[in-house]
Amino acid sequence: MSAVLISYWIQKTDAQTLKSKHKKQRQRNRPRNKRNRQEDSQPTTQETSVNVAASAMPGNAVDAVATEKTRDQIMAEREAKKLAKQAKKHKTAPTPTAATPAVLTTPAAPATKIITEVEQTTITTKLTTTTTTKVQDAVASKTTQPAAVNGKDVEAGEKTREQIKAEREAKKAAKKAGKGGGAKVEGITQQLADLKVAEKAPVAASAAPSTTEADQEKKKPALSKAERRAIQEAQRAAKAQVQTKKAQPAAKTPPSAAPKEPKLRSVSPTKAATSSSPGKCPANTPNVDCRVKLFNHLVCAKEDSQFINDPLVHPSIARLGVQYAKRTVVGSNARCIAFLHALRQVVHDFETPAKKEFGRSLDAAVKHHVDHLHKCRPLAVSVSNAYKQFKNQLTQLPADVPETELKELLVHFIDTYMENQIGKAAQAISGFLQEKITDGDVLLTFACSSLIQFICEEAKRRQVAFRVIVVDSRPGCEGQELLRRLHATGIPCTYVLINAVGYVMAEATKVLLGAHALLANGYVMARTGTAQVALVANAHNVPVLVCCETHKFSERFQTDAIVYNELSDPNQLVRGDKCQLSNWAAKGKLLPLNLSYDITPPELVSAVVTEVAILPCTSVPVILRIKPDIGY
Repeated sequence: MSAVLISYWIQKTDAQTLKSKHKKQRQRNRPRNKRNRQEDSQPTTQETSVNVAASAMPGNAVDAVATEKTRDQIMAEREAKKLAKQAKKHKTAPTPTAATPAVLTTPAAPATKIITEVEQTTITTKLTTTTTTKVQDAVASKTTQPAAVNGKDVEAGEKTREQIKAEREAKKAAKKAGKGGGAKVEGITQQLADLKVAEKAPVAASAAPSTTEADQEKKKPALSKAERRAIQEAQRAAKAQVQTKKAQPAAKTPPSAAPKEPKLRSVSPTKAATSSSPGKCPANTPNVDCRVKLFNHLVCAKEDSQFINDPLVHPSIARLGVQYAKRTVVGSNARCIAFLHALRQVVHDFETPAKKEFGRSLDAAVKHHVDHLHKCRPLAVSVSNAYKQFKNQLTQLPADVPETELKELLVHFIDTYMENQIGKAAQAISGFLQEKITDGDVLLTFACSSLIQFICEEAKRRQVAFRVIVVDSRPGCEGQELLRRLHATGIPCTYVLINAVGYVMAEATKVLLGAHALLANGYVMARTGTAQVALVANAHNVPVLVCCETHKFSERFQTDAIVYNELSDPNQLVRGDKCQLSNWAAKGKLLPLNLSYDITPPELVSAVVTEVAILPCTSVPVILRIKPDIGY
């Protein structure tokens, strides 16, 4: 039987050897295309047998066995081929043994092939057994891992349910804390601690990790989100109970006891000094909480008696600040001229510190003075533009010129600015309007404007027969000053309050209005009441002409009077002791609102008369672009 097997293996080995030789010869003689690569990569009969055996395995193990067997078989075939080549070279026959007597009848070459085939089969069987054992171990590990994971999930699910129950108990205790649930809260906290210990024990028993992993888990006790939330609920319940206990003795105090005042935020001495500056709210408004939040960003008026005694402020600037605060100097042009006169005095008396530059030192000093004026009263647009022009001039001063000459240059600039931007600009505007004023005209104006006064006086010098209707409003009643000046020059005037403007508007032929500033979007910022006069004039089809110099142009955009405005003293609205607002400070949640300016939309304005030309309101950006020395 053994001889038959040996002869069978010899024939089979010869056939495989010849087949492999022919295959190698074909591979050398033909090109390597895709089809040839597929034919060469087809598995042998042994490989197919191994694959069929591996196909009986479940799951992903089949793929792993197929791939590993294919590699091992390839290695075995290579080893067998090497041995066959070595046997052909030597051509030596093995010595016969007692176990194989039938080999003596066979020639030498087939005996060599038998040895080679046996070696090949042994190597293949060894590799097959090793790979199958490996695959079985891998499959076993894979099948055990999901079980462990599922066990962990089950434990996590049980944890989650227990933690949810603990959270519910903690929330119930928090709700009942006000009714004396301190003991319950402590009990729930203890239950949570016991729950954590009970949860850690089964996890350690079921998982059975290595010693290193167990040590790491002991070192890092991680709490889940539900546990942390339950602890927070318990802490909140305890805090609520403490607060209720504190509130009960306070409620038992007699009603005669005065309540404690709320604590104020601690303020540093420097902040306290700045908070008492003139630009803040007056002292006669103790009910600061009664201010409407819509106007909290606006600057309040100051009392006349408040001013800053600063040794670094020049006396002329200190005097001007008091005049600003007391409203002794009013009007956009008047405030600008007063500022430039005081600034000229500051430049004349300035002394450069040792080892300092004149331009930078003077810039710092002037900035301090301007800040002082702003605290006394917010700066007008004309004053801000003049200050920016002065700063621009400081940057252009030469460096190799004595200090006296630099002062003369700055004083000359200030005088030129006043002459060109205010004096000559008023003459140019008056020249444009003299062509529009004819005999029999009735000019209606509002409040007091130095530019409107100058235009009316020029028309009087030209001996034009016209009259003026002065419309005025409380609380400033500035129109009375304009009425006095025009009457002194012999111009016939009519004086009415703003509530009667609808009755006199039918008599007017033109409406001339002054302006505090002209915004970049064409809106006119002027004394409160200007928008109402323009609205009534538009309803009566009366042209509205706004007279404004270009040094009052601003690049700020504004469509209402709330974004930026100035709050005047609310006491000005109180007319006397019989007024119902006489004791407004003592009343709760009451604060009179006294806005200084309002905004007139460009739809109500026919034209704006400037020293450049008579322009529409929408041409303000053009003026700012072609004349860069104004409206910074």
